[in-house]
Amino acid sequence: MPSPRQAPKLSTQTVLVIGGTSGIGLAVAAEALAQSAQHVTIAGSNPAKLSAALSTLRAGISDGSHQRISGHTCDLLGNGDDDNDIETNLRALLDATVATNGAGRIDHVAYTAGDAAALAALTTPAAALTVDAIRAGGTVRFVGPLLLAKLLPAYVRRSPPAADGDGDGDGWRYHSPSLTLTGGVNATRPAPGWTVAAAYGAALRGAVRGLAVDLAGVPPCGIRVNLVEPGAVETPLWDGVAPGGGREAMRRRFAERSTVGRVGRPEDTAEAYVYLMKDGFAAGAVVESNGGTLLV
Repeated sequence: MPSPRQAPKLSTQTVLVIGGTSGIGLAVAAEALAQSAQHVTIAGSNPAKLSAALSTLRAGISDGSHQRISGHTCDLLGNGDDDNDIETNLRALLDATVATNGAGRIDHVAYTAGDAAALAALTTPAAALTVDAIRAGGTVRFVGPLLLAKLLPAYVRRSPPAADGDGDGDGWRYHSPSLTLTGGVNATRPAPGWTVAAAYGAALRGAVRGLAVDLAGVPPCGIRVNLVEPGAVETPLWDGVAPGGGREAMRRRFAERSTVGRVGRPEDTAEAYVYLMKDGFAAGAVVESNGGTLLV
């Protein structure tokens, strides 16, 4: 018989959101805080956006516990010639996170990072593809997550939670660390010209399943790896796809292709990431948040 829940699941757990300065990532951070996460760290490449995002999150905390929030910059593009820069920057981010989150460990990571500069590469028609465009499309969205998965085991919880609800000492089985990556509906239904995006999205599905197996052996309880595939969620990245008046036309077009009659909001899809943090039985899962666009 389940024991009464003593406290919200995330109240003793820390969260890192990479790409947490805007859009879905910022909404994930806000929802994790709303779900009583012990500490939430956000990361992004732009210091001004990071500062603004931290102010937004702090303004949303009514009890004044602003110490539950921190942020760090992290460049996921490297210098364009050496992917080792990306690994170095990710390691520095993880070091800074455990040094400042008050827990000395990371329980959950949500990777929502996406670079606007890569949109041109991701939307290059097949007839115009180049090696540089293919590589550019995957630096942040594919290379970054794999390198993060390589580094993360050294930073996750190494001992069971202090309280596991029923006192039998096996709380780590139900509070296992997690890594949640971000794909997209293009992996299933590519739009014309989005071959590169579809390719990396499909590759992420395979990577998540492989990582879920590889990281299952990380002591003491493994790292659960999952994937969220958003549909048309209106975020600042839309500015690079449909600037000016094109944004409203794109909003209408996507709404017509949705069974719920609208485009997604970041706070809609954020729920999927927090769910995957809380469900200790979710591993190698793909969660879709697309408004039914694959049905029509």
